[in-house]
Parts: sequence; C-alpha cells; structure tokens
Amino acid sequence: MTNQSPARTIIYFIIIIALIIGLSIISNRLWGGKSEELPEMKDLSITAEMTIAEFGQMNNLSNPVLKEIFSLQEQSELEKKLGEFGELEQVNALIIKRMALAAEHASKNWFKIPVKFAGWIIFLSVVFIFLSKRRVTPDFRKWLLLAAITIFGVILGSDPSPMGTVKDAIHLFGTTRAIFFPRMIALTIFLLFVFLANKYICAWGCQAGTLQDLLYQLNQTDKRKVIIGKQIKLPFILTNSIRTLFFVAFTFIAFLWSMDIIDPVDPFKIFKPAALGIIGGIFIGSLLLLSLFIYRPWCHLFCPFGLVGWLVEKISLVKISVNYETCIACDKCANACPSTVMEAILKQKMKTIPDCFACYRCREVCPTDSIRFSTRKRTLPPDGHFDKKEKQHVPDFSPVR
Repeated sequence: MTNQSPARTIIYFIIIIALIIGLSIISNRLWGGKSEELPEMKDLSITAEMTIAEFGQMNNLSNPVLKEIFSLQEQSELEKKLGEFGELEQVNALIIKRMALAAEHASKNWFKIPVKFAGWIIFLSVVFIFLSKRRVTPDFRKWLLLAAITIFGVILGSDPSPMGTVKDAIHLFGTTRAIFFPRMIALTIFLLFVFLANKYICAWGCQAGTLQDLLYQLNQTDKRKVIIGKQIKLPFILTNSIRTLFFVAFTFIAFLWSMDIIDPVDPFKIFKPAALGIIGGIFIGSLLLLSLFIYRPWCHLFCPFGLVGWLVEKISLVKISVNYETCIACDKCANACPSTVMEAILKQKMKTIPDCFACYRCREVCPTDSIRFSTRKRTLPPDGHFDKKEKQHVPDFSPVR
C-alpha cells in the first residue's frame, strides 16, 4: 500500500471507498433479518375508558406486546381499562417508553453483538503486542487499520459502535425517558477500554475512526511526506470547542424536539449504505475527503464518544509518557504526531491535554526510546530542557512533516 504519487493516492482512495460500500451492501444482505434501526414512533389512539384489548386493536398491537407493555400475567387482564393504570399522560408516557425499549431490543442482532466485542478484545490485544515490540511500520499500520475497518465495519456492520452508545442513549432518553440497559453495558465496556488504555478502542477498533485514520495515512509516503496538498493540525481549543457545542446542541434538540441531528450524517452508515440519504452521502463523502488532510475530523469535531472518552482519558491507567532523563529534545515525536497532543504531552505547557488516540507514532520515531505507553506517571520536563528548540517550534497549522 505504499503511495508515492497523487494519482496512486486518489486511485487507492476511490478503491477503498468503493470496496467498503460494495462489500457492506453484500454483508448487510447476508446478515439479513435485523434492521438495527428503530421504527418511527407513531401517535397513539388512547382514552382512559379504553380497555387494554381495545387499545391494542386501535393501535395494531398484538396481545403478547400488550402483555409486555402492561406487565400482565393473565389473559383476562386485557379487559382492564387504561384509566386503572394512572393518569392518562402517565399511561401514555409508560406505553411509549416500554414500546421504545421493546423496539430497541427487537432491532438488535444478539448474535453479532457479543461476537463483535470478543473480536475487539482479541484484535486490540494482538495490535498491542505488535506496538509494544515496535513492529508496526507505516505500511503495516495501514494493513492493521484496513483489517479493523473490514472486520468491525464491513463484516460486523455499523452497530454497535463507540459513538452509537452515547448518541443513541441520549436520543432515546431525550425522546422517551427510557434507558436501554444493554446499551449502558456496551458504553461501560467502551469507557473501560478508555480507562485502561487511553483511546485505544478509538485508535484501533472503531470502524469509522480507523477509516479516517487510514485515509490520512494514505496521503503520506513511508517517510511521512505529504503527497497531496497539506496536512494540518487544528488547534485543540478550536476542535474541542466545536465538539462541545455540537454535543450540547445535539442533546438540547434531542430533549426539546425528540430529533437526532446526527442520524442523517452518521459516518458509520457508510457500512450500511442502504440507510444513507443524499445529505448523508454528501456529508460523509466530504468528511472522508477531509480525512486526507486532517487527522480524524469526525472524532475531533463532532463525535459524542470522542468528547466523553476525552474526559475519561484524564484518568486512564495506561497512557503516553516521556522519560526526560533520556529525552534529547529532538521534537521528532511531536512532529510525527498527527495532532497537537504529543506537543502538549512532551512540553507540558498546556493545562488541558488534547485527545490522545494511542496511535504510537511518537514512540516509533523516538531515537532514544524515551516514550512509553504504560502506567508510568507523566512528569514535568526539567527547566530549560527545550530552550534550544523553542526557536524551531512549528505552529499547529504547519504541514505535517
């Protein structure tokens, strides 16, 4: 996958996107059955004098569904009137909440989900071994990213995903005040990954994140020279401000108008092309093109899990740290980092450390093996350690070298 010319980069870009879309269509058809999407909640016909059976007939709900919604034990209880369950507004809210939970459960492929989580554990463990032994070359990195995209996106689909656990939980609760506990379990596992090892799940497991990462790498030679245009590092204060505002807007709209503003442009839908509309297709296409020049634009600018994971990342057990006793202040790690995070970790001048995706590029280029992804605590550099290098400081918007 070595690219040395703009033409080859463009060709590889087109081939990768075309294969992902084409193979995802085939994969979705092979899995069949589960839609993995919730049916649209319709307005209910309801009065206090209705019996449960009449309510079911008016709203096209079967008796088994009615028994689940109202927690009925006997068939005769279908003749109870809705008014017996409380005020009409309370009954209506209860019905909507339980119908939403039933629809959530019915939409999931309960075979695929545990298989996918098992796959993540195995794959992430294998990648960690390669990284710890410094066996990941630029070309091998691309193949690892491609493997993650293929396994967790093309083969196992768009759901579940780290982002979906946050996005769908907020939207469901905002719309129906319901909490889908299997999703909370999934979110807990994803955040446990972050707690244990930084954003390792985002770096090597997230199907949309690894796709953006691969495209970014595609626009570099083996020696990290940019092939097309320039690759820039956006300032963290800009990216995190946008991401935070977007998260607040998404949550506010979900609670106020019961709308999911991410759904139409959800980048994970590239692994479910049939669900993509025109707006989504245009947005995702633009996002993937942008990924050639900016490292993981969705993750840094919009992803709800990216924001939540960044907060949990502050207490991660395993993270990137620098041994200043052997560090020679060459800045190779900061230059190799695709974002501004290694500059912040290295020099400790920023009170807030940006997202670290545990990509290991910093350690790969360190000539003195001063960088570790371990439980070692981060320390401040000695006074004057970088004085000779400050004049050569490269601003955030400089091309990646």
